[in-house]
Amino acid sequence: MSLFTIIGILGASLTTLSFLPQTIKTLKEKNTEGISLLMYSMFAAGLALWVVYGIFTNDLPVILANSITLFFALIILGLKVKYN
Repeated sequence: MSLFTIIGILGASLTTLSFLPQTIKTLKEKNTEGISLLMYSMFAAGLALWVVYGIFTNDLPVILANSITLFFALIILGLKVKYN
């Protein structure tokens, strides 16, 4: 694995894990009032497209970061739909 790939994975890990506290908070509190359904829908669609792009370009950091972030975004989006 090249140094650039490692740097990409580290950067992707930090930005991806930044969604974990919001996901945990939303799961605990079951409160999604301050979360925009349209924004999270657009965000999830964009993440899905990034995953597809990463697959086609064989870019591991793009695939991993966006797949994990998409997972967190879909949890929050699902809770938004459920609790509103």
